[in-house]
Amino acid sequence: MQRVIVHGRVQGVNFRSFVVEEARQRSLEGWVRNLENGSVEAVFSGPQVEVDAMIALCRVGPRFASVSEIELFTADGDTLGLRRPGEKFSRIG
Repeated sequence: MQRVIVHGRVQGVNFRSFVVEEARQRSLEGWVRNLENGSVEAVFSGPQVEVDAMIALCRVGPRFASVSEIELFTADGDTLGLRRPGEKFSRIG
């Protein structure tokens, strides 16, 4: 399970919607949210190959995004608790 923080022009460019769509296509569990500092935070859980593919997509982002940096952290099972009830992958916050 990985937690990522994506920096750059990532708010106001449909980054969260992009992440939700891509993560759901890969059957990943987790969530994505905007942070007050203008970054986007996400947690991805699932097969490592799919998590790695999702992180690679976050390095590029949707069409109008401009990613300057990604921070990677190991996440624990408690972080999945931020999802909306009944959803595998949620857009929160």
